Amino acid sequence: MNLDLTLDPAYWSGRYAAGRTEWDVGAITPPLREYFMQLGAPDLRRILIPGAGNSYEAEYLHSLGFTQIFVVDVAPEPLEAFQARIPSFPKEHLLLQNFFALSAEHPYDLIVEQTFFCALPPSQRVAYAEKCSQLLREGGTLMGLLFDVDFGPRQEPPFGGSRAEYESYFAPYFDFIHFEQAYNSIKPRQGRELFICLKKK
Repeated sequence: MNLDLTLDPAYWSGRYAAGRTEWDVGAITPPLREYFMQLGAPDLRRILIPGAGNSYEAEYLHSLGFTQIFVVDVAPEPLEAFQARIPSFPKEHLLLQNFFALSAEHPYDLIVEQTFFCALPPSQRVAYAEKCSQLLREGGTLMGLLFDVDFGPRQEPPFGGSRAEYESYFAPYFDFIHFEQAYNSIKPRQGRELFICLKKK
């Protein structure tokens, strides 16, 4: 398989059509829910969730009262399903677009990482870290989960990796607030996830 296809809308549409959405656990996971609970009262901070799939994270933030949440995906199916599930969510905040083509004209305060990084070809990881930095305001936060496991040679997502490898990508752009094994992962992922909270330099 040409790994560039993992950035192709048709590839992801095919996976949704075939029901090949193993990353989808049907709800927001505890590490992200606990972080969101600590955000305090809803405000106008701009929050971006890339490659969000069914975007339980956006649904949860929306339920808390945050209004400036933006969800981006290259495939229309998850965005359409999300709009049908949460009709009160602003349609204009559902962005059918390639993450790497997003404009940095209006920077974000928070980027939420949840199974997008592991879906990218490993060759795109340096570009991902740089793009996150470009999209965040000064002092903005990149927060989320990364798989801390070697899945072995693979021709399609998910792609694994190690803590040391990930540190090398983010260190040029971010200060590390948290970069530790998640203590409250769901059972199938226990001991295999890093919780990250990084501040743009």
